[in-house]
Amino acid sequence: MKDEVARASGDGHSEFDVNAMPVIERRRIEALVLGPMLRAFQKEFGVEETRRIARQVITAIARNQGREFAERTGKQDLKSFAANKEPWRRNGALEIELLDKSEGKYSFNVTRCKYAEMYRDIGLADLGDIFSCTRDFEFTRGYNPGITLTRTQTIMKGASHCDFRYETSGRSEARSE
Repeated sequence: MKDEVARASGDGHSEFDVNAMPVIERRRIEALVLGPMLRAFQKEFGVEETRRIARQVITAIARNQGREFAERTGKQDLKSFAANKEPWRRNGALEIELLDKSEGKYSFNVTRCKYAEMYRDIGLADLGDIFSCTRDFEFTRGYNPGITLTRTQTIMKGASHCDFRYETSGRSEARSE
């Protein structure tokens, strides 16, 4: 694992590659740093204002990460998007039930979410939706605005499963810059 995360650079130092990490481990590290900071902000500025700002910042980051993901994979179609979801599931982080993986559709239910379990275990269950769930929509938009995600419930918010429904719209999947 260490070799996957650190690459040797020309000057003898290791360069950290965050994209080689399982996403759940990235979220754990982020939460351990941001959680206490957001708790302090909640005391100072109020819960709702803190949540609003955190959501705004994290969704902007997710949109940018979606663009970067498209650049790394070299594609923006739904088939490639679905094929490259392994980092989010690595180490059993998500257990899914695949419902539809056809032309223009990718639908599944998450039946176990270790992200929700992790946030609960570290005392940040109330922030887990901001740290993880809200990213899904903006990451998708950043990857390709022609792909839409519909989700009506999450385990993080107490449902029995998360219902992910991706579809390509009638819009072109090519990004215009």
